[in-house]
Amino acid sequence: MKKVPFLCVGNSCRSQMAEGFARHYGNGIIKAHSAGTMPASFVAPGAVEVMAEKGINISRQSPKHLDPARLGNYDNLISMGCGVQETCPTIFLKDFTDWGLDDPMGQPIEKYREVRDEIEKLVLELVEGLKK
Repeated sequence: MKKVPFLCVGNSCRSQMAEGFARHYGNGIIKAHSAGTMPASFVAPGAVEVMAEKGINISRQSPKHLDPARLGNYDNLISMGCGVQETCPTIFLKDFTDWGLDDPMGQPIEKYREVRDEIEKLVLELVEGLKK
């Protein structure tokens, strides 16, 4: 099973949705984790709402602090496109993929859905790639 962290600055929205999808679709393939360089105090309610629309409950997830010392323990590093590299330069010590996703925080619920759907597509591609 591949250990994959989804990294963000706040770990309150995009990375939480990615973790939720990876746990759902990657069961037995991915051991998903998410973390942030400056974690928020809560998961964004909009993220919880739009994931519930897909039947995935992330309401019990919580933002976690990224420990750069643990980055070597993971197989793939995926950042959400939020500048995590600037807030944690040691991330450059390992190969990673940046998904370049828009931040839906503070946006209408439609933007959360748009970003959620893009994350779902990317997670499904990741799972398929790891199956090979």
